[in-house]
Amino acid sequence: MNDDAQSDRRKYEFRKVIEELTEYSGSGTQLVSIYVPPDRQLSDVVAHVTQEHSEAANIKSKQTRTAVQDALTSIKDRLRYYDNPPENGMVLFSGAIDAGGGQTDMVTRVLENPPEPIQSFIYHCDSDFLTEPLAEMLGDKGLFGLVVLDRREANVGWLKGKRIEAVKSASSLVPGKQRKGGQSAQRFARLRLEAIDNFYQEVAGMANDLFVPKRHEMDGVLVGGPSPTKDEFLDGEYLHHELQDIVLGKFDVSYTDESGLSDLVDAAGDVLAETEMMKDKTQMDEFFKELHQGELATYGFGATRQNLIMGAVDRLLLSEDLRQDVVTYVCANDHEERELIDRRKNTTDHECEECGDVVPAEDGTREDVIEHLMAIAEQRGTETKLISTDFEEGEQLMNAFGGIGGILRYSTGI
Repeated sequence: MNDDAQSDRRKYEFRKVIEELTEYSGSGTQLVSIYVPPDRQLSDVVAHVTQEHSEAANIKSKQTRTAVQDALTSIKDRLRYYDNPPENGMVLFSGAIDAGGGQTDMVTRVLENPPEPIQSFIYHCDSDFLTEPLAEMLGDKGLFGLVVLDRREANVGWLKGKRIEAVKSASSLVPGKQRKGGQSAQRFARLRLEAIDNFYQEVAGMANDLFVPKRHEMDGVLVGGPSPTKDEFLDGEYLHHELQDIVLGKFDVSYTDESGLSDLVDAAGDVLAETEMMKDKTQMDEFFKELHQGELATYGFGATRQNLIMGAVDRLLLSEDLRQDVVTYVCANDHEERELIDRRKNTTDHECEECGDVVPAEDGTREDVIEHLMAIAEQRGTETKLISTDFEEGEQLMNAFGGIGGILRYSTGI
């Protein structure tokens, strides 16, 4: 598996656990989260947990006291399996979660090697697990400021990893090129230039307010619009000088409303070629081209899985928003069939399509559909790409094709 695919898979596994942990809640402050940096001595962590266990004896509520001490004991037991923290550190979660009907379940999770090194030791005890630091690590990387403008309107926003976010807009008071009666051509031209200048200053003000506080985190600024507007705007150096220095290019864009921001990102494709969103977009553009003009596209669980088994899939495309499990049933006559089911729903009985035999729900084998397909892809040397829904084509993969597609090595007719 290549580095990108390995990274995608690890991020997906972490995201899945975070989503699970976020749904849990406990009564009182009995859910414990511990973040351990890679350079922290585990003996220090064990000592800290032991101290917290001792201090928890002072908690007035017997239920909370017992729950916190049980969670800390579970964490201490898990720490015994390690001599040192993993390369990027580790995060431990433990606590009694609400299982409904006044019942609780004990949950303990250990996440090794998060996507980025843990920077500082955190001990957190609350009614929810502390997942925000991990979620931030999984956030989209790459931050670009976007400006689209003509002499009528402007929009300013962000490209955050794979997501385009419109933030501010403005409409101009620039008069048309035809002057009204009673004005000399000279005076009209002067007033018009003043209005254009004022509008450019207003647009720059919006961009400066939004971008300057983030200028040290940004990868660049992209400016789009028709000529000569974008040229006048940049040549006039209306932007803050530190933003002007990181303008990566100016691009011809027909629309300057919110959709113009997407057009700008498309137009800047060569500049953004290494960003995550453009990588995803390139994959999806090829998928749709094959779908409409060629024979090398596959989609849907059944067809894509069959092509994977044959080794015919070059790239497996899976939506990041796919939240389903696959249940495998084997009937009494050894017919094997599969159903996709929403992750939040229980497994149901299955009637075999070949012989009508009913397989009880408890006999079905259930697993995450993304992990199921990725495992087959690994065995067949197929590259897997997790596709964001934060752009139009990625959203189409999820909504129109069930979040599962692929680009084939050769046509199979399936």
